Order: sequence, then C-alpha cells, then structure tokens
Amino acid sequence: MLIPILIGIYVLIAFSMVVGLLLHGVRPSKTLAWLLAIFTIPVGGVLLYILFGRNRRKNKMFSLKLQFNTRDVLTYKSCGPQLSQNKKKISQLIYNTVKCPVTCDNDLMLLKDGKNTFESIFHALESAQEHIHLQYYIFEEGLLAEKLLEIFERKIAKNVTIRLLYDGIGSYSLSKKYLKKLKSLGVETAQFLPFRFGRFLSSLNYRNHRKIIVVDNKIGFTGGINISDKYLKGDPALGKWHDTHLKVEGEAVDLLNRIFVTDWFLASGKKVDISKFKIAQSTHGKMVLQIVASGPDDDFDAMEQVYFSMINSAEKYLYIVNPYIIPNHAILQGLVTAALSGVDVRLLMSTTTDIKLVDWCVRAYYETYLKAGIKIYLHPEGFLHSKVLLSDVEIASIGTANLDNRSLQQNYEAQAFVYDGELCKKMKADFLRDCEKSKMLDDYESYKQRPWTTKLIEGFAKLLSPLL
Repeated sequence: MLIPILIGIYVLIAFSMVVGLLLHGVRPSKTLAWLLAIFTIPVGGVLLYILFGRNRRKNKMFSLKLQFNTRDVLTYKSCGPQLSQNKKKISQLIYNTVKCPVTCDNDLMLLKDGKNTFESIFHALESAQEHIHLQYYIFEEGLLAEKLLEIFERKIAKNVTIRLLYDGIGSYSLSKKYLKKLKSLGVETAQFLPFRFGRFLSSLNYRNHRKIIVVDNKIGFTGGINISDKYLKGDPALGKWHDTHLKVEGEAVDLLNRIFVTDWFLASGKKVDISKFKIAQSTHGKMVLQIVASGPDDDFDAMEQVYFSMINSAEKYLYIVNPYIIPNHAILQGLVTAALSGVDVRLLMSTTTDIKLVDWCVRAYYETYLKAGIKIYLHPEGFLHSKVLLSDVEIASIGTANLDNRSLQQNYEAQAFVYDGELCKKMKADFLRDCEKSKMLDDYESYKQRPWTTKLIEGFAKLLSPLL
C-alpha cells in the first residue's frame, strides 16, 4: 500500500515540475533537457531539478530590489563613447539592460597580480575619511585578512564607517573568531545567502561572485582578485595565482557603490542612505566606461548578452583571458562564427584549473575551437584567474564574470567595460606577451587524434557544463 502511495506522490511532483517547466521555461533546449532528466532518471531527475533547475531566489530577490532601487536618478556627466558604428550598440545594450549610463570623468589604473593590487588597495583604505565598503566572494583568513584588521582598527578610531559583505559559500571557511574580531572593532558585516543545511537548496545555487571596494565614493576597485593569500604565496598544487584588477577614480565609483549598497540591503535588510554620497569627479582622467552588474533576479541575462554582443561585433581581433571558458550554445556559436569570419580569436587559459572536473569540461571544447580556427594558448606559470575580453583596440572588459553558465546566468557579477584606445593597446600588448610564453594549440588534425578515453571523459564532463 505504501509503495503505490509513494509512486503517486512522485508522479504528482514530477507532473507539477513539468507544468512549471512548460509555463516558465526560457530556453527550449534547457527545458527539454530537464524534461528528459525527470522522465528518464527515476527520483534522481527530480532531485537534480529541485537542486539546480528552479530559480527559487528570483522572485524574492526581485521584489527586494524593487524596494531599494538605487538607479532611478543618476546624474553623471553626459557623454558617448568614441566607438565604431558596429560597437555603439554595446553601450546602448548595457544601458537598456542594467540602466548603467556611460561615465566619462574617470581615471583608471590596471593592476596585475596580488602584490601590486593589494598595495594599491591598502593605500586607498588608509586614505578613507568617511566610509569603506568591501564586498568579496572569497574572503579567507591569513596575512591579508590580518592586515585588513589593522587598517580597520585605525580607521574606525577616526569614525570611518566600515561595511563588509561576503558570500556564504565562497567565504564559508571564514571563522567565527575572525568575525567576532571584526564586530568587536565596530565593522558591520553581512553574509550573502548563508549556507545552511536547513536552507541547502535555496542557498547553494545563487552566489555573489562580485569583488568590490569603495572608499569615500572616490576610489573603487573591481576585478578578479579575492582576499586570499594565494595571490601572495601561491598554491601548493597550482603555483602563483595571476589575476587582473582595476582601480577606478571618478564618476564610475558611484556605480560600484550603488551595486554594493543594493547587495548590502539584499543580504542584511539594512538600507544605506545613498543621497549623502557625493559623485566624484576625476581631475586628470577622462576615461569612459560602463559597469555591468548582473544577477539571477534580472529581467535579462545581461552579462551573457553583453559578452555575446562584444564577440559578434569584433572585426579584427577578439582576445579572451579566462580560466573557466565553458560556453553555452550562443557564446560558442559567436566565437566560432567570429573565427570563421576572419576575426583573430585567441583564448588564453591556464594549463590546468583548480577543479579537475571543470578542467575536463573546459578541454571538451578545444576540438571545436581548433576546427573553427580559434587559437588556444595555455599559460604554463601558475593559475591564470583573470576575466578579460579585448576587442579591436576599442573595448576592454575587466571584472568578475567567467564564460560559463554560472557566471552568465546564475551568479551576481560585476564587469567594467572600458572604451579607451590607450588602455586597450596596453592590455593587448600584455596579452600578446603572455601568449609568447604560453603553449599554443592550433593543429586541429593532431589534436583530434587524442585517446578515445580522454574524449569519453571530456564528453561526460561536457554533459555537466550547464551546472558548472
């Protein structure tokens, strides 16, 4: 008697999921994949869908954002980027999807690797007079975290307000002892979507992957670097971590602060009065940029759309540095189409990644790249963690978003799109230097002769790519 009842309940749950997929499924291929999983994998298909398929945070987060909209009135100096006609649509796309205007009066400093980045960050924090806002996916204890405690203590003694927002999964190792130290100093802390077993399903899938620092609404930082000693001492398995960060002074800092303040409200329920923050004007910088802040509660997959548009608008070259290039169908088609159209498409990645399954999944696409004429460069020194796109000496993109479904559709990300020819030239030269010391893959016929066992492992990993 019990078994038929359980079967009936299971069928009812599966049927309700099918109805939900048919009503709310966005992509037919994704909807079909989940339908097949539910019908062909007894129990497991339903469990996988419950765990990874539903956007259970979207409605709640969306309603919270409506309560605290920081982008209703943005009074920045009006200007337009000096872009070719083919790329002007990118800046308009960014404004239409995330309401971020083009900001004009900015001074930017490109920061490479941990030593230079943290020296610049610590110097900026020491200059704080009003507030310090920090937001990180990974905040690990160690030398850097202890240095921050010292700075926080000095600044709070001078009545500087400090707020620290950290992700519940990425910073899961952060100890209660360290958090108590922060609170005893007077640092306000909040955890984004805490990982709790009672809320396992609702807290696992949607992470805040942003890395932002704002000092007095005058100086801002964003990019790929987390608070981790791996950037100073390296990793036993992978060696030194290489990354790219951006220091911003000027109007765009206000945008970074608004992103932080919104996320702070979502995590803590506390509102910060943004009207008291003055918009900074750079006295010697005239760089033009936009910030894309994307997340699972947006109406559109903004980061995916902007990346897609940037890939498709490339005319001469498209250079990408990213550790996790696991493209969905649209991004893959864009890369392949660009290469087949004569665009010089190059991908610069580490020889290996920090997660073996992800490493196999990344490699599963190499054969397709090579067949289309895309050049692959494998960086041999340490782990390359940068998230950079360069196109035609017109646009340079630096930020937190990887080229995988998790970053493009599920994570909260922040990416700067800079419209400055001189910065683009500098970053292009850096990219080409890194390529010179990397191993290049460009022989399709040779690569496709790899062992069938390797292809089998890659094929299995590729099946899991939507979840990685």
